[in-house]
Amino acid sequence: MKNSIRTAVIICFAFLGALPLRGQELSLEIPLWATPPTENNGLTGPETKVGSKGFTANVSYPVLKVYRADAARNTGTAVLIVPGGGYGALAMRQEGDPFAAWLAGQGITGVVLKYRMPNGHHRIPLEDAKQGMRLIREHAREWQIDTARIGVMGFSAGGHLAATLLTRYEATSRPAFGILFYPVISFDDRWAHRGSVQNLLGADSTETMKTYYSNELQVTPQTPPTLLLLSNNDGTVKPRNSIMFYEALRENRVLTALYIFPSGGHGWGFRDTFAYHEIMKTLILQWIAELWPEQASAPK
Repeated sequence: MKNSIRTAVIICFAFLGALPLRGQELSLEIPLWATPPTENNGLTGPETKVGSKGFTANVSYPVLKVYRADAARNTGTAVLIVPGGGYGALAMRQEGDPFAAWLAGQGITGVVLKYRMPNGHHRIPLEDAKQGMRLIREHAREWQIDTARIGVMGFSAGGHLAATLLTRYEATSRPAFGILFYPVISFDDRWAHRGSVQNLLGADSTETMKTYYSNELQVTPQTPPTLLLLSNNDGTVKPRNSIMFYEALRENRVLTALYIFPSGGHGWGFRDTFAYHEIMKTLILQWIAELWPEQASAPK
């Protein structure tokens, strides 16, 4: 796959005949940690639904929601899915379960990470993401997953967390690939999504910490291949975030592609009213298939 940047030239006739496929049902939900982790986010009380889109807030009990691949189509690939929400809530309905169910129907196990909100405890989200990757590996045989084919997918602030995992993984938590949707990447004041910075760092919002979490500065030749998708008119997270990460990947000779849709704004997730919804699905499957061309997963 050649490094590429596609902009407003992506138009509707690129639909390529893709048709929607049925998704799979939730297979199981498991606690992320067998015993409570050392660091607590300080949040008390039950989880709540907030806003018109029903984001899940006040998350202090993290879980994995597993949608196992359709057995007849199973490719052995799995994706840890990290919803966004500004590090203050989680867009589970838009960026979590629907994506996992669709991927499962395509032969890819989708695992939604309901991670703890940091509430200023900046280490917590990354620790949850690493643990999510470790748990998928631990259950790989049971879930019929190839441990060399476990990737991560993140949206908005969840894209920042996924990008942090892609650049700060350990041997047991390294993703094979990344797919980032309209991600927060930089904590540089010129480009940052201020709410994400505030919610993640809290009182520790120093220039040193902002640099530490500016993921465009953390890319190395060992960063996994990464696909980025966003809209040109995103008014919430500046498109420059994705462009800087793409450029850093290219400079380090990491396999990458960047697709900028002409419209759609921010937060379209798996919403079928997004004008490029079908094209987006095709691009995701093509990207994964081209990583392992011997076992392509294409829509039928």
